[in-house]
Amino acid sequence: MTTVRDATFDVLRRHGLTTIFGNPGSTEVSLLTGLPDDLRFVLALHEGSVIGMATGWAIGNEAPALAVLHTTAGLGNAVGAIATARANRVPLVVLVGQQDRRHLALEPFLAGRLGGLAGDYPVWTDQPVRAQDVPGAVARACHEATTFRGPALVIVPMDDWDAPFSGETAAAPARVVRPADVSDEELAPLVELLSAARLPAIVAGARAGWESLVALAERLGCPVFQESFGGRAGFPQDHPRYAGVLPADRGRLREALAEYDVVLAVGAPVFRQYPYAPGPLVEPGTSVAVVTDDPAEAHRSPAALAYLASPSAVCARLAALLPARTAVARRPDVPDIPPVPPGGRPLRAAHVLRELAARLPADTVLVEETPSSRPDLHRLVPARTPLGFLSAAMGGLGFAVPAAVGLRMALPGRPVLAVVGDGSALYGVHALWSAAHYRVGALFVVLANGRYAIMDHLADQRGGKAPWPPFTEVDMGALARSLGCPARRVDAYDELTAALDEVLPSLAAREEPLLLDVSVTVDPDFQP
Repeated sequence: MTTVRDATFDVLRRHGLTTIFGNPGSTEVSLLTGLPDDLRFVLALHEGSVIGMATGWAIGNEAPALAVLHTTAGLGNAVGAIATARANRVPLVVLVGQQDRRHLALEPFLAGRLGGLAGDYPVWTDQPVRAQDVPGAVARACHEATTFRGPALVIVPMDDWDAPFSGETAAAPARVVRPADVSDEELAPLVELLSAARLPAIVAGARAGWESLVALAERLGCPVFQESFGGRAGFPQDHPRYAGVLPADRGRLREALAEYDVVLAVGAPVFRQYPYAPGPLVEPGTSVAVVTDDPAEAHRSPAALAYLASPSAVCARLAALLPARTAVARRPDVPDIPPVPPGGRPLRAAHVLRELAARLPADTVLVEETPSSRPDLHRLVPARTPLGFLSAAMGGLGFAVPAAVGLRMALPGRPVLAVVGDGSALYGVHALWSAAHYRVGALFVVLANGRYAIMDHLADQRGGKAPWPPFTEVDMGALARSLGCPARRVDAYDELTAALDEVLPSLAAREEPLLLDVSVTVDPDFQP
């Protein structure tokens, strides 16, 4: 007899979802016990790490990843990571266990009110009416996750997996074709706007097509800014046209874009801000256009012209249609870095980032989660590949450590580096066990200042005393070792350079993780 479980496994195989990230509970035992040999289960010790590792896997493979969560507790623990996956537009198929269907009406122990628990962050959620509808729902979830670039949830009662399946229900199509082309006639208004521009500029977002955007920028000879709070580098940051990261407040944003009469946002919103400030986003006389594949982003952007289409396809066609222009020189400022103190300590984050930049292989996948050091990282460590900078577009902590594990699992031949603050690392520290157990050779550089430095800075701006204490007692190296991950303490400049000289040349070939616990002092000149 073919069961719902058997039929679902066939769906997973058809869609390439043969690696299962999970933290099992009793409602998932009937699904997971005795997996076929071609399906691999990867254990994480917390549901945030389950979704974070699946997110990294999906980014690395450029395809959906599969996660399994345990009813209310598992989904509840994972909601923040699900929100991050949605903001980063990463396709995930998430199976959520539920109590036995036959007595759900009595609300038994572990029964979950799951349909709205993750809010609006899933792109699609389904609770199949019958057990026999589960395989089709899983196939549909794969298509929804791919189409809308986010997590799709299927809630499955535990007894459904053993139910008979005769194939009588309609499943989702085996393949969905998604045309991306835009006709020259439809592009004519944008071609006219850019052709008439006195001085255009481009804002590259996480979903900008890397190669096609380079071709367009070179055709226009214009500067390219990286969107603020972007989840991925949208343009090579060592390219002559690269102009730096846009400021995240309206005053400085207007100043940065004031000289340009046309600004084209590609795969980026118009424009993500953090602190509220009054006034328009751009100066009067500056026209804004946006090209995005996100319908919500297109409709909420205050732009004169918006295209809901593939950014890569649009940029490639624009590069062919537009006349070539003389290049305008614009490079981001390189910060002055204070000299290393006598004796090589205390280190600042900028010292660490400068030494990393001098040694990192060009194809390094770099995952960032260090809010108080992010401006220095942007200025000192240019992304030279599309995965040369990855971050949590949602802004919540706990992304970098598990995402780096998933990325390295997906890309075993690429060097993978996570640069995280100690406060950030604590949110995803569980993933170090998975890295060690599965021999995932990622490098974790923890910039440890023993406090939430970004929060201290914000409190200082408010002119009040922060009520939260530092946490200097935390020993990140000891925590890593307790989870089976090798770790090394770095307190001084010569220790830093020695460690990086030893580790970075062979980073792509590492077969076990390593955490460098680097003691840094808070930068007194920090500017977000």
